[in-house]
Amino acid sequence: MRHSTPLPIDSSDKPVIWTVSVSRLAELFRDITLEYDNFATIEPINLGFDDAARHIRERLASERCDAVISAGSNAAYLKGRLSVPVVIAKASGFDVMQALARARRVTDRIGVVSYQTPMAELAEFSATFGHDIVQRTYVTEEDARAQINELKANGVKAIVGAGLITDLAEEAGLTGVFVYSAASIRQAFDDALEIARLSSWETSRARARGGNPGDTLRAKHGLNDLKGESSAMEQLRQTVVLYAKSPATVLIQAETGCGKELVAQAIHRESPRTLGANRPFVAVNCGAIAESLLESELFGHEEGAFTGARRGGHAGLFEAANRGTLFLDEIGEMPLTLQTRLLRVLEEREVVRVGGTRPVPVNVRIISATHCDLEQRVREGRFRADLFYRLAVLRLSVPPLRQRTDDITLLAEWSLKNALAALGARPHPNLHAELQACAPLLLRHDWPGNVRELRNLCERLALFLAAEPLQALTPAFVLGVAPELGAVLAHSDTAALPPSARETATAVLARFGGRRDAAADYLGISRTTLWRRLREEAGHKR
Repeated sequence: MRHSTPLPIDSSDKPVIWTVSVSRLAELFRDITLEYDNFATIEPINLGFDDAARHIRERLASERCDAVISAGSNAAYLKGRLSVPVVIAKASGFDVMQALARARRVTDRIGVVSYQTPMAELAEFSATFGHDIVQRTYVTEEDARAQINELKANGVKAIVGAGLITDLAEEAGLTGVFVYSAASIRQAFDDALEIARLSSWETSRARARGGNPGDTLRAKHGLNDLKGESSAMEQLRQTVVLYAKSPATVLIQAETGCGKELVAQAIHRESPRTLGANRPFVAVNCGAIAESLLESELFGHEEGAFTGARRGGHAGLFEAANRGTLFLDEIGEMPLTLQTRLLRVLEEREVVRVGGTRPVPVNVRIISATHCDLEQRVREGRFRADLFYRLAVLRLSVPPLRQRTDDITLLAEWSLKNALAALGARPHPNLHAELQACAPLLLRHDWPGNVRELRNLCERLALFLAAEPLQALTPAFVLGVAPELGAVLAHSDTAALPPSARETATAVLARFGGRRDAAADYLGISRTTLWRRLREEAGHKR
């Protein structure tokens, strides 16, 4: 594999590349990084799998990164979970031959352990040259450890593989032979630089054409804006990455305030260039525009088509979104007459403006969203069945906030920090601990408005905190600003609450070392109410 030296880049335009590894591959990354200092800003991230994915997503919210380089199972894990391109460093056939030669110096009994897929050529090589090579594959670290232990039990003395495999082999008392060479890692760095240059070129070309990526026809949000560490949100992000690869229609089903448009924008942003990631993203709320205006907005109109029609006519949103994505929010509110026209556009891939006769070809990916049960509306005759199935080739549900309670305090902290920053105020150094103390109060609320309601609450809290910089974020303070949380508490069934929200006053007092003021603040009650609850609890124990 020939390595071509890249041209130096002006420091202000240097690509930003992060290398990710938790094994001995990190040492090889570090050595190669020195050769690329003039061409890119390169930073190592010594984390793996979920820790690496979470760390990178958090940083991408405020930092730039053009590409990530990783290898093996770690790279495969990251590729489906990040919005930034992941370049997978791959061992060449020559690397494998060299590694086998090194292993042969130790023993004639060699094992090769690779991620997911065995090396087909290796079996033929082994048979041709009479080498005793045993292949195994793995998916998880536990799986890899089991394979290595099995090989050891079968008399294998040396294991060839990536960093994780060689580490586990040596942990098992075997010889680990690292398969990657410097040449293969250099190739990965070259690929990452090329990806960064192509991205920069696409951006420059769009600006030259007057299509600034920051304009109103661009998706401003991506995968990193889908906040949350719950398994439900991780699954959602993986589904977004998967659906982004397809040009098929997507139907997003979610309650109000769950962030349906954020999900639609993330799908658009994650799409490859051929599906329009750098092309227009146009959104329209089908339930917020009168029927007569919605028809004109979607399909456009010719001059004189109706009273007040724009002189010279007007291109509709389908034409504006050509070669990109059209997001139809609240599609369930679209009138039946327009549903028929929409179906025709989807089937014919052409649009006829209101008052016109000439069809205009359009190539648009449709993402629609609804908070209602569209299948029920089909049964009631309020939504066309053929349109429903045409729109719902791919389906995606966004979980409501009450179903992912693990994310509530995390989202509250993130929203509160953003709201304070917008007001020019700084969060308390102990904001995280204060929010944890308020967690039972937040977890008891049903959040019918979902993430939007939580964000609005945080903006309200930020306003009061910015006005009173010394005010601590206590449960009592939160209840004072948001009494609706207390109303929910008064009618809630305590048996259905999480354990942290069902703590007794006695247990809370003990946790705070007998300090009644701290215990009362944590519970969001006065010291008098705390004293009364302590007496009641003591009476129940008798």
